[in-house]
Amino acid sequence: MGMTMTQKILAAHAGMDCVSAGQLIQSKLDIVMGNDITTAVAIPEFKKTGAKEVFDKDKVVVVLDHFTPNKDIKAAEQCKSCRQFAYDTNIKNFFDVGEVGIEHALLPEKGIVVPGDVIIGADSHTCTYGALGAFSTGIGSTDMAIGMATGECWFKVPSAIKFNIIGKPSKYVSGKDVILHIIGMIGVDGALYKSMEFTGEGIKELSMDDRFTIANMAIEAGAKNGIFPVDELTIAYTKEHSTKPYTVYEADADAVYDEEYTIDLTTLRPTVSFPHLPENTKTVDEVGEVKIDQVVIGSCTNGRFSDMKIAADILRGKKVAKDVRTIIIPATQKIYLDCVKAGYVEDFINAGAIFSTPTCGPCLGGHMGIMAAGEKCVSTTNRNFVGRMGHVESEVYLASPAVAAASAIAGKIANPEELEG
Repeated sequence: MGMTMTQKILAAHAGMDCVSAGQLIQSKLDIVMGNDITTAVAIPEFKKTGAKEVFDKDKVVVVLDHFTPNKDIKAAEQCKSCRQFAYDTNIKNFFDVGEVGIEHALLPEKGIVVPGDVIIGADSHTCTYGALGAFSTGIGSTDMAIGMATGECWFKVPSAIKFNIIGKPSKYVSGKDVILHIIGMIGVDGALYKSMEFTGEGIKELSMDDRFTIANMAIEAGAKNGIFPVDELTIAYTKEHSTKPYTVYEADADAVYDEEYTIDLTTLRPTVSFPHLPENTKTVDEVGEVKIDQVVIGSCTNGRFSDMKIAADILRGKKVAKDVRTIIIPATQKIYLDCVKAGYVEDFINAGAIFSTPTCGPCLGGHMGIMAAGEKCVSTTNRNFVGRMGHVESEVYLASPAVAAASAIAGKIANPEELEG
């Protein structure tokens, strides 16, 4: 019986010739990552192991991105503990204010993750790195602590669902629309503890940023991970950003999948996820009249340069609705600087938006855009649970940067195609 791409990576890191779905294995780790919230919880557990040093100073990553710049005293204390731990253990990849970025955009940009790696992160959207052909998954702070101490983690080998991507998307259909469509189709538990494996000729029509977005939200379908094959685009991206050696794994022709779906990009429409689950999707043609109070463009899902570009292209020369707070957050310092150089920051500010330092901020109800009761927000983030971005009576509508920017101008959920006329 053949193995999927994920199973091949796990077998190699477990020192085994083959593994099968449901098998428990102990795997070597290439990267162990945490942020200001989860690392602060992991540090006491790490100390309980008796370890004095992390297993590899190059392979542990700490990114202070969630409540930074510190929003309050508690956040400041959390960051202080992480900072001291990083200094005491001489962690090479420690990112603080001034060089920080949103973790899941920062690690690929810095070349820290590459194809074939096994990566665990104490953040559920660690599955982002599957876009590079790596196995990456979110874990709890206790597993992070053990991973930092030993360089190993146990896994139950996941079974897989195959998504055959065909066709070519229209202008305003992006990776965000693809994954929202899929989650709407299979549900938030449709891939529970499974690997979402993407394949097909249509993948060549998806940029690396599209793939990062799709893999990022695999967890919103309950998946253990999402993963893309390594093609010429992946290799070009890897060589541009990293000098690390990498390994390309391919699924066997006789690999077993629990289900298989075909996604025709040609037929997809810009898609919006209504409160309070990502599976509650409608196309822009179906949304009706939904007046909004806020727009957020950013996050580990859609804070990359291409996301900034499409927002700037739509907002340029226009004004956001007077009663819509529009908050734009680049995912890294490099993206911030690139936006300055490209003139996008001027476009955003002239349109009436604000442009923030890189931070997770409002995505998890942290800061930089908390909502009051009854308010509605169109956001390019990844979750719209009850109270996710503020008051339990507020509402979050997930969408692409194109839909978000168009909605900011219209003052309601809007189709970006309608602004072209």
